[in-house]
Amino acid sequence: MRAALLPKLVIAPSFVLSFLFIYGLMAWNGYLSLSASTLLPNYEYVGFEQYGELFESERWWVAAKNLGIFGGLFIGGSMALGLLLAILLDQKVRAEGLLRTIYLYPMALSFIVTGTAWKWILNPGLGIEHLMQQWGFTTFEFGWLVDADMAIYCVVIAGIWQSAGFVMALFLAGLRGIDDSIIKAAQVDGASLPRIYWRILIPTLRPVFFSTLMVVSHLAIKSFDLVMALTAGGPGYATDLPATYMYTMAFSRGQIGLGAASATIMLATVAAIVVPYLYSELRVRK
Repeated sequence: MRAALLPKLVIAPSFVLSFLFIYGLMAWNGYLSLSASTLLPNYEYVGFEQYGELFESERWWVAAKNLGIFGGLFIGGSMALGLLLAILLDQKVRAEGLLRTIYLYPMALSFIVTGTAWKWILNPGLGIEHLMQQWGFTTFEFGWLVDADMAIYCVVIAGIWQSAGFVMALFLAGLRGIDDSIIKAAQVDGASLPRIYWRILIPTLRPVFFSTLMVVSHLAIKSFDLVMALTAGGPGYATDLPATYMYTMAFSRGQIGLGAASATIMLATVAAIVVPYLYSELRVRK
């Protein structure tokens, strides 16, 4: 009995603390979203008043629209580029280890570093536009970073650059886990290499696709530091995402209840993606 209880006693403190500081704070945030909290927490229950104010906010709908643009392009771009890189490395190219390290290196950086670097690269007065004009292309312009309609795509570029290597690693591991006899049998039947990948290998990676989609979607929904470092939500609030909106309302504008409501909406969005995945995994194991 002592041998059976000892591991549980060792794990219990960390389990309790994790449960308290993760799920407990989620519950507290949920209650704040139903309260009259402004600059400080106020536990007066007001129902869904904060949610009504949230959905009437033009800035919130801009953030939601930006999340749709950023999420769609970021997820699609990262997965497409990551899969392409994985297929290229799967050809047993020379210096594969070096190339794999180069592709994975951006993921080792924080999003703050990535945002700061791309802010310099995309700055019209310092980066690509300035460099091309110095090289003699005086009519070249690339002012997306200061254009309210195009700035969100700068965030997409930086996000894909950072995450594509991570996605590549997941797909490459999946490709290396496929039995070589399948490829050899298809080659004997006369199938070309592109057709083998398109018809046989890529469909086999369906579980990897699903897992990668979960991870990248989670990164897209909670994106905060990349936006703050690259555009700070600007110009104006043209590149706001729900995470930056929540931070601004809760900590800069003194509207804790409104910020909590937006955080709860984000939590519900993440749950809508993660819960079906966990359910399917548990069902498969059973």
